[in-house]
Amino acid sequence: MTRPFPGGTCAGQPLVYALMLALALLAGCGKSEQGAPAQRPPAPVAVMTVTPQTIPYSASFVAQTESSQQVDIVARVSGFLDKIAYQEGDLVKVGQILFQLDPKPFQAQLQSARGSLQSQQARLTTAQANLGRIKPLAAQNAVSQSDLDKAQGEFDAATAAVYSAQATVTEAELNLGYTTIRSPVTGLASRSKQRQGAYINSLSETAYLTYVAAIDPIWVNFSMSQNQLANYQGLIAKGQVVAPKDGRYEVQITLGTGQPYPYTGVINFTDPSYSQDTGSFLVRAVLPNPKHELRPGMFVTANVKGITRPDAVVVPQLAVQQGPKGHLVYVVNSAGVAEIRPVVVGDYYGEKDIVIADGLQAGDRVIVEGMLKVVPGQPVQIAQAGGAAGQAPPGARTGAAAQTGGAAAAQPEAKPAEAPKK
Repeated sequence: MTRPFPGGTCAGQPLVYALMLALALLAGCGKSEQGAPAQRPPAPVAVMTVTPQTIPYSASFVAQTESSQQVDIVARVSGFLDKIAYQEGDLVKVGQILFQLDPKPFQAQLQSARGSLQSQQARLTTAQANLGRIKPLAAQNAVSQSDLDKAQGEFDAATAAVYSAQATVTEAELNLGYTTIRSPVTGLASRSKQRQGAYINSLSETAYLTYVAAIDPIWVNFSMSQNQLANYQGLIAKGQVVAPKDGRYEVQITLGTGQPYPYTGVINFTDPSYSQDTGSFLVRAVLPNPKHELRPGMFVTANVKGITRPDAVVVPQLAVQQGPKGHLVYVVNSAGVAEIRPVVVGDYYGEKDIVIADGLQAGDRVIVEGMLKVVPGQPVQIAQAGGAAGQAPPGARTGAAAQTGGAAAAQPEAKPAEAPKK
């Protein structure tokens, strides 16, 4: 036997009917909302209008500094090293004394050579006087022709002996001067290879004493590959880049710490042949180094300047998206609808921009802010950008030389629409 609900079977029916009515009302409301979905408002975006302009083109290379004049200091005469007259590692001036060899043996050789010279000069004086007496007598046939020839021979021999003795004196003076070793250039002097008191043999390895490296100006060397040169020449032929008219390529370097070097140099040498090992050729730039910040052997980044890229398109890096088939940007057409535009990116320009090599043209409106809210094919509301993009500083950071071409530069739209009111 079934137990009825409290209050009887009839008392529970009104509660059941109430629940069923509530469920029916809720179901009806749900169908009404699904039948009339809410319209999504246009996404607010900021755009910039592409305008052709000329921008600098820079090529970056890994480079190394080198002394513009490094001279090995080698002893020309043998002797004992009396003194090391410079502070090792310091800057020395041209003509400054670096080493002093024992001069006493060479002073003695010089005195001996001078004594021989005086002896030969005395012999020449006697021979000259004898020849002066013989000539008048020979003219009067008072002496034989053989006596005249003998006197003339003695005079000529004495003259030659004087020349030889004078050369010996000059050599002795040079050797004495070589005992004092001076710096031939102004630069940094390396450590001494020999110590005070050591015997220096001018014909052996001990003759090498140190070296002096000139550092102002200083050289910066880097290599350019055959492919890089071919690409660069191809860009010039297509008119995508323009070389400096006077052929003067400037070079700015960036130190290993990322700090720019304050002085600018120029390329003054290119190797006429390629290296058989690397397939590249050497390029050398000369830079001033008045504060001696650069030392030989430092690794730096060399940025070649003086090249321009006409009709380039530059957009903010944040405006470029990575799609499944490559890079793309969002553009706004004349109807105010967002579209996807595939692009080919080039080099970085400045700190926040990038060059678009292909895909955009003058007059295109590129979305630079609000891309996450954009639905392709849907209208957008153009708002004011948070900042002017596409105006990168002249110091662009780029890839290797002649890797990409140029197209057109981008600037913010002149009169952006006001943001929609909330």
